[in-house]
Amino acid sequence: MDKIHHIAIEVKNIQESINWYTSNTECKITYQDDTWALLNYDNISLALVLPNMHPPHIAFEKANAEDYGKLKKHRDGTSSVYINDPSNNSVEILKK
Repeated sequence: MDKIHHIAIEVKNIQESINWYTSNTECKITYQDDTWALLNYDNISLALVLPNMHPPHIAFEKANAEDYGKLKKHRDGTSSVYINDPSNNSVEILKK
């Protein structure tokens, strides 16, 4: 079975959202900058993204990620490609 790595939701302010999620849920901050953050939970990660900076999306880990297109290296060290599902939702395929 595939693994969902994270779900990315759009927020108005990264720091304000980090403060809210860390105050109201039990998580660890895995990555943070001015345009996005990654919060780690026991079973999944939650990405907080700003409008027009990163698309809201769902990310799957796949061993064959390169089969979906050219992988792009990200500043957090991961490599992935974005594709769209039939309803035009953004899906990120991360190299496992």
